[in-house]
Amino acid sequence: MNMRTMRDFLKDDLRLQLDFSRSDQNRGIAPPPVQKPVRADQTLIALPDDPATAFAGRVDLARALADRKSHRAWRDEPLGPEELGFLLWAVQGVRGKRGAASVFRTVPSAGCRHALETYVLVNNCESFERGVYRYLPLEHALVLESPAGADFSARQHEAVLMQGFVAKAPVVLVWATIPYRMEWRYMAAAHRVIALDAGHVCQNLYLATQAVGCGTCAVAAFHQQALDELLGVDGEDEFALYLAPVGRI
Repeated sequence: MNMRTMRDFLKDDLRLQLDFSRSDQNRGIAPPPVQKPVRADQTLIALPDDPATAFAGRVDLARALADRKSHRAWRDEPLGPEELGFLLWAVQGVRGKRGAASVFRTVPSAGCRHALETYVLVNNCESFERGVYRYLPLEHALVLESPAGADFSARQHEAVLMQGFVAKAPVVLVWATIPYRMEWRYMAAAHRVIALDAGHVCQNLYLATQAVGCGTCAVAAFHQQALDELLGVDGEDEFALYLAPVGRI
């Protein structure tokens, strides 16, 4: 059996992406929303204001880069809403908006498409009940997607293939993608840049955790269906892509 190499896939992509004139953007179709809408039964939970300056000066950038490492052990302490808000702003925060299709954030994104949604599995965070939340970058707020049931920890454990350090973390950030946001512009080439965008986001998290005395560990090994079901996404138009537990170290 011949195994296709990464080079084969990339060459196929190059053939597919040559004619962007056929993209929905160039066909005049309106762009998809830059943020997943809030349901009528959901209430916005505001996060502390001014995350850009809340932890300014806590860590030198050169030192943060030199000290960047993965952590898999956490102190048994909750995160505060100020810390959680800062970390969420660092990975997806909004700096400005230009029209219906472009929102400028703290992370780069191919074509300014930002095809990721950030979910937060809250296990131990002051002022928040346990459960699954979603970050709203435009409002710098959270919405509760589903409260924790009795099996919340067990479901996390199963979804991350029994990697015990994940479900023990005070919070777990999970990035899901809505591919059409990127496909609207880049068609079949979208999957490559979505993956690159996820890397940008998680690198920001690694650096930002150091400003709040925390650590993280990027995790790409998980049970797709179990994690999608935990987040409440359909696994087709939106699905989990990457995750990172965060805790005090």
